Amino acid sequence: MSVADDIVTLSRQDFDRFTLAADKREIFELSATYMRGLDRLDRDLLLSVYHEDATDDRGFFKGDALGFVEFAMGALSPHAFNHHMLGQANIDVEGDVAFGEVYFQAFHRVEEDGEEKDFVVLGRYVDRYERRGGVWKIAHRTELNDFSQELAASDFWLKSTPEALRGFRGQDDLSSQREKVRGL
Repeated sequence: MSVADDIVTLSRQDFDRFTLAADKREIFELSATYMRGLDRLDRDLLLSVYHEDATDDRGFFKGDALGFVEFAMGALSPHAFNHHMLGQANIDVEGDVAFGEVYFQAFHRVEEDGEEKDFVVLGRYVDRYERRGGVWKIAHRTELNDFSQELAASDFWLKSTPEALRGFRGQDDLSSQREKVRGL
């Protein structure tokens, strides 16, 4: 019996459950790709998660997806680095439309008056996703900021361990060098 034969024998309920799980995973991957685009300062990758007519609202920015991507690249590029992390995600699928609440943590190394600081933001994305042509993308993203903190930068361990491997932005980061990783 082949895998295709096994799929045919699935109940409609099991098929629907698998489809829902696949949809939720594809939708969650949009936020993972979004975060990678921010951290690597990859404009095209960041833009790829939005539908062409998508909108974005953060209060301090409200506009279309392209406008947000340009805003984000300009805001983040002066930082020494950024590190965005995803938390829990609640995603509800209603046919070809879905709604999500995705928790995030964002760490930014900034310089203020010649002093390095860590600016931390915790919040949630409240999203509407749409599947068009069989592909899920963000139709609207709202960023809700629940907490922020600015701290003096402290890199004791990194400074005392210079042999520690470090990440970089763009194509210099190891995550962007698939062939190099393949050979490790």
